[in-house]
Amino acid sequence: MGKQTDEKPGAYARRRAHFAILFVVLLAVGLFVWNPDDLYLWIKALHVIAVISWMAGLFYMPRLFIYHTDAEPGSIQSETFKVMERRLLKVIMNPAMMLTWIFGLYLAWSVYGFQGGWLHAKIGLVVLLTAVHVFFSRAARAFERDENRRPARYWRFMNEAPTLLMVAIVILVVVKPF
Repeated sequence: MGKQTDEKPGAYARRRAHFAILFVVLLAVGLFVWNPDDLYLWIKALHVIAVISWMAGLFYMPRLFIYHTDAEPGSIQSETFKVMERRLLKVIMNPAMMLTWIFGLYLAWSVYGFQGGWLHAKIGLVVLLTAVHVFFSRAARAFERDENRRPARYWRFMNEAPTLLMVAIVILVVVKPF
């Protein structure tokens, strides 16, 4: 068995990720075909699973950037961080974000008819969370090219953005203050 940064383990990880995504998509399609009385709860569960996966990536990516900032460009450590960042983004974060949006928009439409101030505020905050995701994606590409210009302290600060947005979103969903 090779190192995790070698091509063979990378291809295996990609296949597993594709299988997991395919499984979730087939499960969702199967649920829509079956159309059980509790379809809402199934879609809600899939939405929560996708959100948890996406948030895990959003919490972890800036931590990788903090450590990557201290690695010498071109070093084995730096190259390892590049692989970790790329896989986190492509295998976990991007699919989880897409599934979060798909299931979330379905719930917003089917349950709430896109009505409610709290829902509009929540969607607005999820748009901001998506912007953070895009920002982290661009930063990962900059690290990939050894072009990061930001210090570790900056990435420590940016590590808080997903947390603050997540707290506000959860409060809106649970409390529905308006």
